[in-house]
Parts: sequence; C-alpha cells; structure tokens
Amino acid sequence: MSVDSSVSKEVQPESVLLCPQGTTAAPEQKLLCIFGTGDLGRSLGQRLLQSGYRVVYGSRRPNSCGPLPQGTKAMNHEAAAMSAALVFVCVHRENYDFLEALAPQLNGKVLVDVSNNLKKNLYPESNAEYLQRLIPGAHVVKAFNTLSAWSLQNGPSDANRQVYLCGNSVQAKQAVEEMATKLGFAALDRGSLSAAGELEDFPLQLFPEWRLPLRVAVGLTAFFFFYLVIRDIVYSYVEKRKDISFRIMVSLANKVFPIVSLIMLALCYLPGVIAAYLQLYRGTKYRRFPAWLDRWMLCRKQLGLIALGFAFLHVFYTLIIPIRYYVRFKITESTISKIRENRTSVFDTTMAWCADSFYSMGILGFGLFVLLGISSLPSVSNALSWREFSFIQSKLGYLTVFFCTFHTYLYGNDQFLYLSSYKWFTPPGYFLSLVVPSVLIVLKLLLLLPCVDRSLTRIRQGWERTDPEDGSVKGFVPPADLMLFSRKHSLRAAGFSPVITGSHHISGERSVQTPPSLKSSG
Repeated sequence: MSVDSSVSKEVQPESVLLCPQGTTAAPEQKLLCIFGTGDLGRSLGQRLLQSGYRVVYGSRRPNSCGPLPQGTKAMNHEAAAMSAALVFVCVHRENYDFLEALAPQLNGKVLVDVSNNLKKNLYPESNAEYLQRLIPGAHVVKAFNTLSAWSLQNGPSDANRQVYLCGNSVQAKQAVEEMATKLGFAALDRGSLSAAGELEDFPLQLFPEWRLPLRVAVGLTAFFFFYLVIRDIVYSYVEKRKDISFRIMVSLANKVFPIVSLIMLALCYLPGVIAAYLQLYRGTKYRRFPAWLDRWMLCRKQLGLIALGFAFLHVFYTLIIPIRYYVRFKITESTISKIRENRTSVFDTTMAWCADSFYSMGILGFGLFVLLGISSLPSVSNALSWREFSFIQSKLGYLTVFFCTFHTYLYGNDQFLYLSSYKWFTPPGYFLSLVVPSVLIVLKLLLLLPCVDRSLTRIRQGWERTDPEDGSVKGFVPPADLMLFSRKHSLRAAGFSPVITGSHHISGERSVQTPPSLKSSG
C-alpha cells in the first residue's frame, strides 16, 4: 500500500502527461491501468505490452479474473487506479457504478472510455459524457471504441489504422494520441467530448454508404427478373404451351446480371455529366450542387463496385454455358438431325463478324472494368500519380462504358427490327438496359465539342459568367488558397470513376461550401 501511495503522490491531479520532459535518457516503461479483463481488455493489454508499456488490471476478483497477458498483474480497482496516471475503462456502461466510489483515486487522471452501446439512442447522453459526470475531476477521453479485439491483437492494418478520439482536455487528448501513435495507429481528433455520441455510433453503422447503391441494385435486379420471367417464361407457357421454367436458374439470371451491371456502371458516370451541365448553365463552379446530386456523387464508388460484382457473375455464368445439359442436348439433337437429313449449314461471314466483335467488345470492356477496380485499391492508387489515377478512372472509365454498351448493341444486332422480339408488345430486356448508357454517351460527346469544352474548362479554372443583376463580370479567381478547391471541384464535376476508395479521392468528397466573398451575387 505504501508503494501505491508513493506513486499516487507523484501524479499531480492537474497533470496528464505520461512521460517526463527534458530528458534524453531512455525513459522508464510507463505503467497503465485497465479496468476490465474481457476480450478487449486482454487484447489491449497485450498490445500495450508489445509497445513497451507496463500494464496492471483492475478487477472485482483479482485472484480469479481468468488468464491475463504474461507480464501483467491484477489488483482491486482502488489499488490499480492509484498506480497509474492513465486508466482504460473497458467495461460496459451498466457496470459504471463502481467508478463513482473511486472518484478520489481517479481525480486528475486520464480515463479512456472504450465502451459502445448495443444500439443507437439507447441513453440520453453518451457513455463518455456519463462517465465524466460520474467523475468530474477526471479527464475523460473517448478513444479506441472503433477497434475490435482482433485488430488490437494482430496490430493495425490498412483498414483499421485510425483511432478516433475526443475530449475536453487538450493535454489528455495529446497523451492518448501519443500512446495510440506508439501502438501503430493514426489518431484523429474529433473535438470535444460532445462528439462522443457520434464516435459511439460508428461501430453500430451497417454499410451506411452502401445502402442507396444496394437498394438500387436490389430494385433493378427484382424489376428485370420479374420482367424477363413474364416475357420469356410466362409468355412461352401461355402462347406456346412450352414449359421452359428451368431457364430461370442460368439463362434468365445471365440476362439479368449484365443488364443491372451496365445500368449501374452508367449511373456511376451520369452524375458527373449532370454536374458539368449544371456548371455550364450556372456559369460558375462556386455554387453547391443539389443535395440529391451530391448524395449521388458520393456513392459512385459503391455503385461501381456492385456493377463490377454483377459483371463477374455474368462472366461466370457465361463460362458454364457449354457444360449445361440443355445446351449439350440441343447441340447433339441438331447434329443428329443434320446427319439424318444429310444436310449441312452454310458458313455466314457476317454472323461470324458479329459474333467475334460481340465477344471482343465484351472481353475488352470487362478487362477495363477490372482495371478500374484494381486501381481503386488503396495500395494501388497510392502508388499512382494524380494524372495517372485520373487517366485510368476518367478516360478509361468512359471507354469501359463505350465497350460494354457496344457489346450489348452487338448482342441485340437487328432483333429490334422484328415484331416477334416484342412479346406482348414489350421490348427486350437488353433494349431497356441500353437507355441509360446511350444517354450518357450522347451527353458526354456533346461536352467534348470544342465550343462546349472550352467554356467548361474556363468555368473550372475560376471564370464566372456576367451577373445579369448588376452587370458585373466575375473574372478569374487568383488566390492561391483556391487552387485545391478549384482542382477537386472541377474534377468532381467531370464525372470521375465510381470505383474509387479513400477519402482523398473525388468520389469520397462533398461539395465544398464556397466562402460568401467568392459566391456569385446571383
């Protein structure tokens, strides 16, 4: 008890520093305390030990708290709290009651709250704010709640290197940030403790950026599935009395997948083209895009990845066509029939050209599509220069749309000219899939016209059209601090590729609100 008392006297209530200053000698290993011996507490302790810290656990049952990392020891809560200047609270909010009795021992110390809730809005205040209210003399910092026990055990990776933290004490946040950096994580300060509720909601989010793209994908898949079932399966049964329902599993699915993939690929680039026309109409790039367009542009990455997934399914389903029973049966039946009738088929050069072109466009389109997906990986995009990345995601992206659209046109060939293709007066599914990409290609070609491209380039360089209200002309905006805004906002309107990851890319940014002094008075 004397050792604990001496340690507690050395730690001043108003001090939150974990290491001495002004010394050049190798510092002594710092002692940290962890309340809680669960999975997260044990994983955190193991990681701290590997990073050069000494760890002590505070437990209700220090003699029977289960296996702990080698090199640590367990104490009761009071003794553990007095032994360290920084305490990790790895217990659920429902078990915070014991902390109130430890207020004298925790006064002036840094409390790192790593707790989360089972669902949103479960309590009127965040866990960290509640902890601060229980122990007003401590410096509560919300941190490490977005990491799992597995990531702590195995160390940070590209997907979970970031540690969000917030708190009211700058010194306390600095101490936690230094410790997180030593553990191999990148600490991001989110402000005061009032932001703790937002941090606690992070682990509860289930694909928030994927919800709209997934809804679009599910909606398109369901629509075209039932549409093709009616046109192909039901029509054949009603009009021809033929049961071809077995085609649902492969043939019909292999029609739905490419249709949805092509439409979603076009939807990735369409908002960029719409944004360009908005800039031309407004005569300025310094006005915020509509909320619906802004949200659409932010989910282009997810739209593209889902489209690539459907393209892969289309490829896999196409590869199994030769081994299907139905296909082998038809080929055998046709061969035997020709042998019996002693007839041969005449080679059609035109059909050979169409078939080879159809497959060639499909292979080229899919290859470029895969290239877009590969270049969106952080490890690949970080190795590319901005010009290289923009060339792949923009120029090759539109080329991918063209190849895939041309591939679909070759699939249909001249079928749209025959009335028999319109079963029950409904157009074929591939015909509907060509509407969005065809509109996109036409709109993009119009933007490439010299007169249009010249005006759009001037607008993206800072030029603004004459204001009709006061007759003033908004000229070029020269300040250096607008260079980054000009570059990102212009590229965003250009319709960069959907398959982009990382917050520093266009698809992950929001429209930047222009300062009032830079806005057009109109």
